[in-house]
Amino acid sequence: MPKVKNIEKKIYDVEGFEVKVKRDGKDVRGDMVLLAQYQGERMSKNSFSVKEWKDKFRKQFPGYDVDVLKNNGEKASGQTKLATVRDTYLDSDQ
Repeated sequence: MPKVKNIEKKIYDVEGFEVKVKRDGKDVRGDMVLLAQYQGERMSKNSFSVKEWKDKFRKQFPGYDVDVLKNNGEKASGQTKLATVRDTYLDSDQ
């Protein structure tokens, strides 16, 4: 059973952006154990909105929510496209 910090890392490795797992509106500690690892094997479509991706996350982890973070640590709003979020990480590499 994976720790939250390992789930967050796998999401970054697969999706290309950082997330913060939450429950009841509060951050979940990184050493907390969840029942399953993130199931994504390939990056979600760039045309997905943050809201659509969060809905996908909630289906896999009922009772949990997630903040999708831009490279500067700001939460991305629901209508933001994943391509836009990922672009914030590319800009920092230059």
